[in-house]
Amino acid sequence: MNGGQRAQTAPFNGPSSPPDFSDDGVEDDSHEDHGGDYSTRFDELMSDAENGTDEHNDDEDEEEAFFYNGVDADHVEGGYKEQLRDVLGPEHEDDELEEVEVERSLVHDVEENEKFAASLDDEARRTGSRSASPESHFASSPPTITVSHAPYALLPMERPFIHPAISRLRSVTPQASRTPSIGSFNTLISLRDLPSVSQSHFSALSRSSSTANIHESAATAGTSHDQQHHDVFRWTRLKAVEDFIYGRQPSKAAAILGTPSLGSPTVLTSNGLVCIGTDLGRILVFDFKQNLRCVCGDDPRVGPVTALALSFDHTYIATGHATGHIQLFELSRPKTSARFVAPTSLAAVAAGTQEGHLLGSRINSIGFVAGRHTAIVSADETGLAFYHSLGKVLFVEASDVLRILGKYPDEDPHELLGHAMPFRKRRMRKANTILSMSPLPLGTSPHPTDAYNLIALLTPVKLVIVGLKPSPKTWYRRHREADDEPRSSSRYKGSLAWFPSVIPGAPIDSHAAKKQNGSTPPALTSPMLVYSWGNTVNLIRVSETKVRQKSRNARTGKVVDVEVGRITFEEVGRWTTETDVLVIQWLNVNQVIILTSPTLEVYDIRGFSHTTNGSVSYADAITEVSHSLRVYKGKIFILGQHELKVGTLLTWADRILAFVERGDFLSAIDLTRSYYVGEAPGNRNGLPEDQEEYRTMVGTKLHELMVASARYAFSEERLYDATHVTPDGRGVDRTALFEGLVVSCSRACITLDDFDLLFEELYQHYEDNGIAGMFLLQLEPFVLDGQIRHVPPRITQRLVALHSEDNRPDLVERVIWHIDPDCLDINQAITLCQHYNLYDALIYVYTAALKDYVLPVVELFGLIRKVRRYRRARSEASPTSRMFVDVETVESDTVNAYKIFPYLADVLTGLSYPSEEPLAEEDAIRAKDDVYKFLFFGRSNVWPLEGGKLILTSDEENGEEPTYPYTRLLLRFDAESFLHTLDLAFEDSYLNDESKGVNRLVIVKVLFEILSTPGLSPSEATFLNIFIARNVPKYPQFIRDYMAPTELQSILIGLADSSDESTREDRQLAAEYLLSTYTPHDGDHLLRLFEQAGFYRILRTWHRQERQWVPLLETYVQDPDLPPAELFPSVDNVIQVASRSNKGTLPSELLVAIQDSISALLRVSMPRTAFLVDRRVPNLHDRVMEMLASGPARDRFLYLRSLLGSPQKLEEEFGDIPHRDGPSSHVPPQHLQEYVSLLCEFDRPAVIHELKYLPPDRLDWDRVQQTCEAHEAYDAVIWSLNHRNDPSAALSKAETYLQRISSEFARRFSTQEEEEDDIEQVLSSLQMVGTSAGSVCLERSQAMFQSQEQAEDLWFKVLHSQIQSLHVISIACPTATSNAPEPVQAAPQEKRVLEVLRSLVQNTFNSLLSINSSKVVSFPRLFKRLVDSATKGPASQGAVYNEFRVILSGMLDSYRSDGDMLVITKHMIDYDVFVAIESLAIERSRGWAPSRSVCNGCGERLPGEKRSAATMPVGEGSCSRPSQMIVSRTGAIYHDRCSPPDFHVPSSARVH
Repeated sequence: MNGGQRAQTAPFNGPSSPPDFSDDGVEDDSHEDHGGDYSTRFDELMSDAENGTDEHNDDEDEEEAFFYNGVDADHVEGGYKEQLRDVLGPEHEDDELEEVEVERSLVHDVEENEKFAASLDDEARRTGSRSASPESHFASSPPTITVSHAPYALLPMERPFIHPAISRLRSVTPQASRTPSIGSFNTLISLRDLPSVSQSHFSALSRSSSTANIHESAATAGTSHDQQHHDVFRWTRLKAVEDFIYGRQPSKAAAILGTPSLGSPTVLTSNGLVCIGTDLGRILVFDFKQNLRCVCGDDPRVGPVTALALSFDHTYIATGHATGHIQLFELSRPKTSARFVAPTSLAAVAAGTQEGHLLGSRINSIGFVAGRHTAIVSADETGLAFYHSLGKVLFVEASDVLRILGKYPDEDPHELLGHAMPFRKRRMRKANTILSMSPLPLGTSPHPTDAYNLIALLTPVKLVIVGLKPSPKTWYRRHREADDEPRSSSRYKGSLAWFPSVIPGAPIDSHAAKKQNGSTPPALTSPMLVYSWGNTVNLIRVSETKVRQKSRNARTGKVVDVEVGRITFEEVGRWTTETDVLVIQWLNVNQVIILTSPTLEVYDIRGFSHTTNGSVSYADAITEVSHSLRVYKGKIFILGQHELKVGTLLTWADRILAFVERGDFLSAIDLTRSYYVGEAPGNRNGLPEDQEEYRTMVGTKLHELMVASARYAFSEERLYDATHVTPDGRGVDRTALFEGLVVSCSRACITLDDFDLLFEELYQHYEDNGIAGMFLLQLEPFVLDGQIRHVPPRITQRLVALHSEDNRPDLVERVIWHIDPDCLDINQAITLCQHYNLYDALIYVYTAALKDYVLPVVELFGLIRKVRRYRRARSEASPTSRMFVDVETVESDTVNAYKIFPYLADVLTGLSYPSEEPLAEEDAIRAKDDVYKFLFFGRSNVWPLEGGKLILTSDEENGEEPTYPYTRLLLRFDAESFLHTLDLAFEDSYLNDESKGVNRLVIVKVLFEILSTPGLSPSEATFLNIFIARNVPKYPQFIRDYMAPTELQSILIGLADSSDESTREDRQLAAEYLLSTYTPHDGDHLLRLFEQAGFYRILRTWHRQERQWVPLLETYVQDPDLPPAELFPSVDNVIQVASRSNKGTLPSELLVAIQDSISALLRVSMPRTAFLVDRRVPNLHDRVMEMLASGPARDRFLYLRSLLGSPQKLEEEFGDIPHRDGPSSHVPPQHLQEYVSLLCEFDRPAVIHELKYLPPDRLDWDRVQQTCEAHEAYDAVIWSLNHRNDPSAALSKAETYLQRISSEFARRFSTQEEEEDDIEQVLSSLQMVGTSAGSVCLERSQAMFQSQEQAEDLWFKVLHSQIQSLHVISIACPTATSNAPEPVQAAPQEKRVLEVLRSLVQNTFNSLLSINSSKVVSFPRLFKRLVDSATKGPASQGAVYNEFRVILSGMLDSYRSDGDMLVITKHMIDYDVFVAIESLAIERSRGWAPSRSVCNGCGERLPGEKRSAATMPVGEGSCSRPSQMIVSRTGAIYHDRCSPPDFHVPSSARVH
């Protein structure tokens, strides 16, 4: 512990000698003397078994060498299994019976195999060199949980308890509110927002899958902490076996020495013995001690071994070869095959002389049927599968071969590929290739399905399960769905594996299992089949059902009931992997292991969940990989390219022990705790299924692990060993280590709900070593988070004193009110709280520890009196006076004084303060009794009742005390907050009991009496009236029935009498509450008061009931809070109802009221008022226009636009307003003409659009034209003339306007006038005139009745006028003439005008050329006329031609740009069309199409043309009614009723 406690942590190098958790079994008598050796102390403290003695001293590394310590390996002690037993107890062995059986056969005496020992020595030397270097036990320190020490800065706050917007006395929804004390502001909030205790770095177990590289040893040098942390498999290389299968000599040396070559390994099987086939046709058989038992096969002609199977009793081996040969070897006579099945040919098959695999067909699967030695099944890659009964008759082989799947090809494979075929050459696969085949093996207990001899065969398109007994039959067929083959590369990826019937937890010896009790145990599991296509894995459960059928005896003719068995297949579930599945094997009854291209994954079938995975790398070849991985009794055997490995999936104990071996006890504790709560990632191998046993086992070991860890951390030797000193002699800070121990043990103790270890033994360690403060600081977050409430008083006292010594009152308060009161030092807590003004904590001590609920009120009353004196002194003294009190002086006291309201709200509703947890029923009743009686006592009282002092409320010393002094004090301090609290308390059922001294009626009577006495401020009186008015109708049986009508009348008058505008809505709502249950007797007087108070809602209800329409209308118009969206529909409703009640006519007095209200309505919304008048009182339009005449002209325009404007313009002008159908028909004609004039004035661009919208028969077009021309809306004049079918007059007007505008420009340019705004306005008029004239010509040219001469004249007139204007302006510009002596830079205005005019001429020419029919206008003739007319003018000829040149050049450039854009657009469209058609073609190519339109079942032709599966019509044929159709992958089509009975149809293949 060199270094400060709060210093930055450094890596921890671990103990001086590495923990001894290897298989070295030398008994060291010095264990008791080395308390610092964590592993040995852990062994000593946690061992559940007696210590044994070692007889051997081995240096083997259990992870590098294949050295398993089974139950019969008594010569090795202290190894992995012994250590695991010490940690986890003997009950762990019961969960690994199957693994122990394998390990018993794998135990190896080194003296019996010198070669194996030599290989272990090499590995031990490498391991020893790695262990010599110090290991980094702590990659980083656990994050310390610290408390923020930022000082709290209070903001000025006059009323911190509630805000008017959330008061229950207000008219909005209330919210909760709390205020912390000074010094710990936001205490309540910080409690909820406090981050949970951070986990140690060593407990950061990833919830994602961990990885383990099976190519590298688990103990490889340089392995990082994180990689070791994530290992889930333990791998060991079989080096003795590797020497045989990989340590081959050169062929020439082998020939000279006479040593036969064994070849390279190709396939593996390992059920009982390790059997390896080679590419020379040999089979090497090893036992689990890695002894070579025998070598089978010596005939190289049969070719490489491609499939291998070991019989159930481990006495026979069946082999399949690449040439199609099959051999059966008896291990007692391995030299020659016991049976030999040679391949056949198509000629022999056709002649009927022989069945079997064809020569050259690679055997890819082989297996024994049940427990027989001579009954095997085999499958090849061409899709043929056979059952072989290899018997003998009179010592002569008499084999019976039965084909169970597949069809013979048209040609022999050997004729196509030749005999000299290399083994690893890939072939083109067909759809009928058999990917995998497996017979159902025998389990540990007989099962009814064993009698059927089931064989599962998987092809790329289907799964078939065949039964050989009692007669060959296909029991199950499932076709592959489209979802199972997303890619073509996944088509030929498939694997399957059986798991037989077993008794969970039974011994591995199946024969013994059969003999138990002479019958099958009841807990028998059903056989299961797991199979995969691509990356989709499916699970099927197989069982037998018995049915009774009637059978007739052929001999006797009797009909008897016979029980017949049927096999049922239940599809349990499916899941997907990230990549294609290469091999799938069962690890145990609940887990399957899956080999994919990058990973080795384990899945739990109970939840179809992925548990863990390890990385792997193999060639993507099904013929090699499918026979390279085998699982036997929990052990995983993997045959690699250069090594052979066996591994186990780490159990929970293994994972914990891995941390123990590295000395990382923090991670070990955290991992064990995660197992206890069920949050540990990965598998739970080795743990019982029963939850009670599960928690008992893990909880016991967790406790023992904490004890051992604490003793190890504080052992004398470890405190002074090399882990506290760096190599250069400097000290190492171990703060993180000891802080992390507290955090990990605290979490564990919370989980176990047992704190004796934490507060007794562990704290004592820290206390004895002088670092108790470190313990307390790490414990504090758990206290604040509420996870630990009961802390021993001596520890609580130390923690509070620690913060007090640091002058941190905020932390003191936070600690006090988070700890159980029984654990507090009461005197210490009260003294500190009063000294630092910690009122939250003080209230907690008074209420929780002393059970005194009035004393906090007394304490806070003193603060309230103090604050009131400050306020009085501040209001009476001058700001420059010494008696003036600053805001900051009283701020802290004000905040704390306001705590009385949340305290009262909690205690009067049965909650504790400040945690707001429910009080015990007895405490809650006592608290309410005491507080209610004290608050509403009629005079000053003494508290405590015995030996207390009189509690006064007067602001002056010795002042007069009023009646109900404590209630009055709270009202004077803050009436709204106090009544808000009472409103909460009124909802509590405690006040329902009228026999108690205080109930709702008593409180209301007290408040009413206080209200009736003088001296109350208007605010206090207002809130008292609101409180009573709102609660009387809420509790009628408790209050209303006992209140006199005069009292309720006075409440109503008090609500209406107040002049406080800020509470008007709240008072109105309270009055509505009271009026709902009380009818006043003096209505007229109240009505006047309500009018003065502005209670418009109440008035509306009153007037509507009395059918007083004029006052009702006034309440709507005068209400300032009524939004326009409600105001106008309400007024409309009043007018409608009044008219209906007056026989359909509007009452005259109401009409007058409407006239008087129009001004107010117009101020609210102009368009809504216009709609209302036009709908209900249209004769008032003149009146409205007269009223608007005195105001701005735009108001008249907006009013008329609301009536006559188009919907588009209305939305642009006013936004969202009610929809109106068409312009109003009630507007007088003079106002219609006025609207056109105002439209020209305020929205000139919209004149034409609005004229189109207005009804033409209501317009005086001559006046319209005059008006538009007067306002220089020339385009509107041109449009109106053309609209009246006078295009010549329209174009004449356009020519006149162009001449006028061009003359104006010429004048300005000649006089050098530069008024930019006026020029822009005139230029805009010029553009509108030219555009309008062009539009007229274009419209008339497209008319079918227009003659060519008339159209040409129109275009000539427009173009001539535009060119003439351009000519006039260009003459006026000195830079525009071509004969200027020197070029002069044009002014910006002149340049812009010329550009606009030239653009206008170009656009007109473009419009002319856009006419579809060339017969309408002759462009050459028109152009010649234009040139001729221009040259006859007074201007120079050169200038005219120059203008034409500029115009035509600009047109050509524009056409060229348009052409380029069209080419680009065409290319883009072509590409989009290509992509769309390509996608369509791909979509249409999907699915299955029938080969012909004939049902393969009934033979009837289907109506209609042949279509794709997606659009196939429902056939009729022989089926009496329309039905679904089924299209198979082969192209066959069936009616649903005509499909074969064993035809498995996926839903996606059905066509409706």
